Amino acid sequence: MNWKFTVIKIVLTIIIIVMAYLIYESIMRPVRFNQAVYEREKAVISRLIDLRLSQQFYKRQYNEYTDSFDTLITFLKTGKIPVVSLIPDPTDTTFTKSISDTLGFVNVADSLFSRKINFSVDSLRFIPFSSKKLFEIEAGKIERGGIKVPVFEIRTHYNIFLKGLDAQLIVNLVKSREDIERYPGLKVGSMQEPSTDGNWE
Repeated sequence: MNWKFTVIKIVLTIIIIVMAYLIYESIMRPVRFNQAVYEREKAVISRLIDLRLSQQFYKRQYNEYTDSFDTLITFLKTGKIPVVSLIPDPTDTTFTKSISDTLGFVNVADSLFSRKINFSVDSLRFIPFSSKKLFEIEAGKIERGGIKVPVFEIRTHYNIFLKGLDAQLIVNLVKSREDIERYPGLKVGSMQEPSTDGNWE
């Protein structure tokens, strides 16, 4: 009789341990997922910010954005921007005017990304955590107040940079964004509005 009681105790202990583990996992599964999403989003956002800055400098030179990574990266590698010194105009008695003096020119990529360690301009086109898949990039012009305004948009879907994480939780995340009619991923700029904001801002 005692051995039956011992077996029952062992079985109950195993059941309790299994149940406790399942409860723990049900709590920790979304916690781990959210942490992984945060880390991946941080890397993607950083890349999108670099791309936005690159597009803004490209527009300063050409008065439009580009829809080609090859064109944008070539511009970053070969383009030059002036280094300007502003000095007070000695003929101005109101001390409100200044004279700009171009001291020289510096490479665009060096100017924008010199503080980034081990930075590669060629990597800008690639989505982090995606096995070198490319961001989607668009550019063009829209009409606002009778004026053609340059616009661009660079984006990536959750399914691409979250690949390898919990598949069901990715589906849930995508649906939660679609339910409120938001892009299910990360993007910067807009092809509908003259905005260079990111959808995380």
